[in-house]
Amino acid sequence: MLAMTNKFKVLGLIAASVAATVLVTSCKDKRSTGWEYAPNMYRHIAYDPDQKNNNFADGKTAQVPPKGTIPVGFTRFNYPNTRGGYDSASVTATSPLPTTKKSFEEGKVLYEHFCSPCHGMTGQGDGLVVAHGYPAPPSYSKGQSSRGGAMKDLTDGKIYHTITYGVNAMGSYASQLSPVERWKVVAYVHHLQTL
Repeated sequence: MLAMTNKFKVLGLIAASVAATVLVTSCKDKRSTGWEYAPNMYRHIAYDPDQKNNNFADGKTAQVPPKGTIPVGFTRFNYPNTRGGYDSASVTATSPLPTTKKSFEEGKVLYEHFCSPCHGMTGQGDGLVVAHGYPAPPSYSKGQSSRGGAMKDLTDGKIYHTITYGVNAMGSYASQLSPVERWKVVAYVHHLQTL
């Protein structure tokens, strides 16, 4: 009986030792060596955008970019949103894109997504918004521009200026279409002017 009790004590001691070992070793992250290769990647010293920053007079970390800066990949359109800017763009602004089948097809897709709800699929001013009671925009091939002249005679610069700034009930599409995409739409609108 004494031998049996000793066996249970030994087995209990072994089981407790194994359990304690498993518990202690499982709490340690086996992937971590305890060393950090680049601690500034984990605990950065840079300010968060919404954090107070005493380095600036207004105390804000997120600052407005300096005047005249241009975002990477942005193309400046140096014509103001005025009648003079529109007339100037009409004479001097031309598409920088080569006339290719690919850019024409991409312009068609962009036109169908962004322009056809108002201007219609064929540019006749018969888009879906007209069915909902909104005034119809002029036809590209038959209509007259609100700024004078026939719509079929609109130049690259006039169309691009209108897409960029909007006119009358049409708002600006500068935030929806990049400058390159706008030129592709201009190319497709020229096609619609001939229909």
